[in-house]
Amino acid sequence: MNIDKTTPEAAALNRSLAMLDRLIGPDGCPWDREQTVNTLCDYALEEMYELIEAVRNGSKADRREELGDVLFILLFMSRLEQKDGNFSLADVLDENTHKMTSRHPHVFGEVKIDSQEEIFTNWEKIKQAEKAAKEAKPGVFGSLPVCLPPLLKAYRIHSKSARNQFTWDNDEEAEMQVEAEWLEWMDACLEGDQAAQEHELGDLIFSLVELGRRKGIKAAAALEKTNTRFLRRFAAMEALAIAKGLDFGALDQEAKDALWTEIKAGE
Repeated sequence: MNIDKTTPEAAALNRSLAMLDRLIGPDGCPWDREQTVNTLCDYALEEMYELIEAVRNGSKADRREELGDVLFILLFMSRLEQKDGNFSLADVLDENTHKMTSRHPHVFGEVKIDSQEEIFTNWEKIKQAEKAAKEAKPGVFGSLPVCLPPLLKAYRIHSKSARNQFTWDNDEEAEMQVEAEWLEWMDACLEGDQAAQEHELGDLIFSLVELGRRKGIKAAAALEKTNTRFLRRFAAMEALAIAKGLDFGALDQEAKDALWTEIKAGE
């Protein structure tokens, strides 16, 4: 497919790259000129989290802004790679296009699929073949990024395991595993062994992530919604205390619980 270089997107991309070239050029910004791909990693992570927050909770304007910030960092990193003589943005885009084309043989090839599960299975097989060709870490989890956030990593582990037929046969068995892990957690608490408690809590959370996955729920997203809901209710509880002429910090637990219950009832 040929892309019309006169499109608004192409023109905007060229303006962004020209702006970046000016920033990191001899007469550019001292801070930008000092950046490396490594120093930009933390900013990339921060901007991605801000984008996720905007998608989940923000307005259209917020999503547009945060998408722009993420793209800026990625373009910045690719421009620095090109400046160092490693590869260009065109190399990045062409390689990704080739990879995504090869991973969708049911769209760009002759492969016929009957279900979404077949898409996932084929995707895993193709990824493993790609990694093997590059002499990367072997095995099902060779492509799993080490630095993924724990809840997301657990979800990906379970997902990959399921695609390789290593999981519980049905939801009932997964639920029984959660119950078993809960009992082991309770036993560890009774014994007072801190290391055992940490071990069993991890197992319990790991099992819950799988149970959620089977129900079409991502644990990280579910937990973030709970975090947001708690913070909203707590702020409302503090505001209610002020409206009632109460010193929130001086209230006992029973009084705070009453405020919390009132806030929940009003939602």
